[in-house]
Amino acid sequence: MSGRLLIVEDDPRLGPIMRDVLASTWTVQLCSSAEEGLDAVLTRGFDAVVTDRRLPGMSGEDLVRELRRRRIGMPILMLTALGELHDRVEGLDAGANDYLVKPFEFEELSARLRALTRDYTAPAAGIAIGGWTFHPDDHSIDSPYAGRILLTEAESAFLAVLAAQPERTFSREYLLEAVFARGESPTTVETYVHYIRRKTDRDLIQTVRGAGYRLGTPA
Repeated sequence: MSGRLLIVEDDPRLGPIMRDVLASTWTVQLCSSAEEGLDAVLTRGFDAVVTDRRLPGMSGEDLVRELRRRRIGMPILMLTALGELHDRVEGLDAGANDYLVKPFEFEELSARLRALTRDYTAPAAGIAIGGWTFHPDDHSIDSPYAGRILLTEAESAFLAVLAAQPERTFSREYLLEAVFARGESPTTVETYVHYIRRKTDRDLIQTVRGAGYRLGTPA
């Protein structure tokens, strides 16, 4: 298998055909809307995405922009019936890595995906936190039990501050200023510690009574 592939295609005939053809080399999930596709990416891990440009609700371009805004960096191939140069440019400018115009041959689609994933540069090695591995570049952390867990931008920024100096205890005031926008409530720090612990492990962040927080060493 080549890995996990997400297909976002609302055509009731083309989508299932693509899924069935590519299932010989990929573990495929098919979604019929960009909103459903975004939720799938944020709750699961994929090695590549194929998305139609024109979708009901959020467009394929907007889906790609949102994934890139969240710094999710897997290769993305965009499909469209629009073959004009400016249409291709708009899709690539949104953050897609490649563009394929409908109708297409499945052999070409498979070849494009092979090329994209072969040439794709994986994110830099992560930061070890006990038995966990934090990937600040793509806002994720690898669990020794449950695989990759996606973090929000703020959660990742919070953890990155702690990971930069793992032996240091950071005060709530420092973390509030370093991570969050001016005017946030002081309780925001406690809220995000709770969010990160809930997604990962309670020992990932240690509470130092009367002083603040520091990076933990979860198993």
